Amino acid sequence: MSESPEPSPKASNPRLRAVLGHEFFAPYQWKRRIALWSGAVLVALAAILFAKASDWAYALFQKIVAYGIWIPLILTPVVFGLLSWVTEGRLRAARGSGIPQVIATIHIDDVGFRSRMLSLPIAASKMVLTLLALAVGASIGREGPTVHVGAGLMYWLGRRFGFSDPKALSRFILAGGAAGIAAAFNTPLAGVVFAIEELAGTFEHRFSGLLLTAVFVGGVVSLGITGNYAYFGTVQTSLPLGHAWLAVLLCGIIGGLLGGLFARLILLSRRGPLAAVGRLRDKNPVLFAMGCGFALAVLGVLSHNAVYGTGYEQARAFVQESSVTPGHGFGFLKLLANVVSYWAGIPGGIFSPALAVGAGIGHNIAYFLPHAPEAAVILLGMSAYLSGVTGAPLTSAVIAMELTNNQDMVIPIMAVCLLARAAASIFCPTPVYKDFAERLIQDFEQQQVQQAQAENPSVEPSPVEDVGPTSTYGEPVAPTPTSAKESDL
Repeated sequence: MSESPEPSPKASNPRLRAVLGHEFFAPYQWKRRIALWSGAVLVALAAILFAKASDWAYALFQKIVAYGIWIPLILTPVVFGLLSWVTEGRLRAARGSGIPQVIATIHIDDVGFRSRMLSLPIAASKMVLTLLALAVGASIGREGPTVHVGAGLMYWLGRRFGFSDPKALSRFILAGGAAGIAAAFNTPLAGVVFAIEELAGTFEHRFSGLLLTAVFVGGVVSLGITGNYAYFGTVQTSLPLGHAWLAVLLCGIIGGLLGGLFARLILLSRRGPLAAVGRLRDKNPVLFAMGCGFALAVLGVLSHNAVYGTGYEQARAFVQESSVTPGHGFGFLKLLANVVSYWAGIPGGIFSPALAVGAGIGHNIAYFLPHAPEAAVILLGMSAYLSGVTGAPLTSAVIAMELTNNQDMVIPIMAVCLLARAAASIFCPTPVYKDFAERLIQDFEQQQVQQAQAENPSVEPSPVEDVGPTSTYGEPVAPTPTSAKESDL
């Protein structure tokens, strides 16, 4: 009787074949993981370098101001005008916060559009020009630009690794933005929440792991270099039940209304006085930027140099209940400084300055609530104003808690952020970043229609929702006889 042939090793190990054939071991998946891990490390290093350089740039400005409080009256307008001139044309995408550009590239998978918004020259110029603005006292933050730089670096790396699928690259952009905000504030959880709530606008199980991995790797790099620290230091405070909770109501309403008003002011309008501001800027952007720089310098003189820069030192002084604070007028003056800095159209974000304004507002509200802990009220004011400005209550709550390493204020902070978002919607129904991003998308679609008509005049234009003429960095401009300015993209 002949023996039956022995089964081959391949046939005798079905479980091993099933394990090795799992998607986890697929070369494509490992290539993507390596690209994401490498990108997260690169973004974290860039964020740390950007943070250190930003501190150095503002320290340089403080040394300049020490020679004379009048110097910014000359220096700041000149550099603001220079920044406006430099960011015309090819570098136009470097203007503003950078977060709207990232949101727009996630939703538009056109290679040309993404390259114009996220190219390495744009990322590099974003960092350099933001540093230059801080060196002359601009009331801007570095967190939004860090998101822009992080998304640009991750997009570039994804393409270098051979990824060309638009959806795959969208996830790289999203992961880069999340890693950027996490590294900028040293707040890993806020990075994930920000990406889901603000950048993507939705939650998808498939990219949740990518976000967590990118933020985790970037966080480890950040912790290894800068150490484990809270942005504003640990704030030991709580809000006892009772009359003190009136602070939630007041901070939510006042902070939300002022945050929504700020968002409306920087968005501008297509009608009314704000439309006139847009037309004036469009007519001569360089001179307008110089005027904004002069207005900022005047505010600096009135505030004894308190409104310049990110506002980090002032916000920390408020929340830590320092013996020396900028005073009760700081919140209002800082808000105006943020408006004129953003109107100038120069590179720079609004996150840190918004936290500073919110801290000043909370300080004012605490004056009328003697029975509530002052630090708690300031923290609520900071959270409420940030929620009102960004229209992202969950992100604002998580950022506030991680920045102060405070877990006792979880419920009051979440309540005040939700209330502030509702109050802000009176002035600004659409969150400010998404409004800017929608205008960028609208501008791109209009150009696509114009290009299609130019190539084939018989093609009927597709219906596109009209949001009015927009500039290439997402702000309304006056109607012009030609589309020359819009063609800069």
